[in-house]
Amino acid sequence: MQNCKIIDGKLYAAKVLETVKSKIEYLSTVVYSDEAQRSALTLGLAVILVGDNPASQIYVNNKAKKAKEIGFNSEIYSFSKTTTEQEVIQCIEKLNLDPNVNGILVQLPLPQHINTQKIIDAVNYEKDVDGFSTYNVGLLNSWQDSLEPCTPQGVLILLHAVLGTNIIGKKVVILGRSRIVSRPMASILIREGCSVSSLNSNSYNTKDECSAADILISAVGSPSFIKGDWIKKGACVIDVGITKVNDRLYGDVDFESVKEVAGFLTPVPGGVGPMTVACLMLNTIKAAYKQYNIKW
Repeated sequence: MQNCKIIDGKLYAAKVLETVKSKIEYLSTVVYSDEAQRSALTLGLAVILVGDNPASQIYVNNKAKKAKEIGFNSEIYSFSKTTTEQEVIQCIEKLNLDPNVNGILVQLPLPQHINTQKIIDAVNYEKDVDGFSTYNVGLLNSWQDSLEPCTPQGVLILLHAVLGTNIIGKKVVILGRSRIVSRPMASILIREGCSVSSLNSNSYNTKDECSAADILISAVGSPSFIKGDWIKKGACVIDVGITKVNDRLYGDVDFESVKEVAGFLTPVPGGVGPMTVACLMLNTIKAAYKQYNIKW
């Protein structure tokens, strides 16, 4: 029987958050030479929530809570589901100019009458801690320094944690084509030296492609879609999907059958999710360093 290592996302997320705390502390010593003044350093994360989607409200509250726990000021700017684009943009423009706000996050999805990309692009790219703006996407795809999307960034940290430099040259299969996870994930892993195949619902021979992958990353939101006979023996399987069915959370991966074959596997919950939140905090302190013109 394959000895599968379950990747503890909470453990690695805690390590990322420790890094964030140390970076906050160091920044305070650079900004204020007088130790007594260092507590005056104000770093902030602003979260914009439009509408009354229950899941979005939970996500926003969790993000704001985590930000405060590690030392950021965090404010939630809530708008009704009937608010206009211009009202949201006006709020963003004020936050762009606020020196005490280092990161701005627009919680998705937005109501249908609002142009999502227009709202995201209203955020100053140096404060775009989700990494979704057209400018940051362009920087990422040209392999320049940028604020990268949080989930792909978290997945990369997990891959390096369990595989080290062994990801170079590996065959990676990514299921899904979302701009939030799959597309930036492909760009990041190509940059890292992997051989990447990106599959979607229109792809042929999906099972065969998956079974040849050294690293399989799924972000399709289809409960228990991937079975054990899809997996190459010893492969690293990263389950990004999360779906709620009858008050229970499921990933894209059929956990019990896949763990009999895979070498590494992320659980749902407790795998990629904590890393996403941790990398949001990491992006916020990265943004602060850039805004204070401090080398990272």
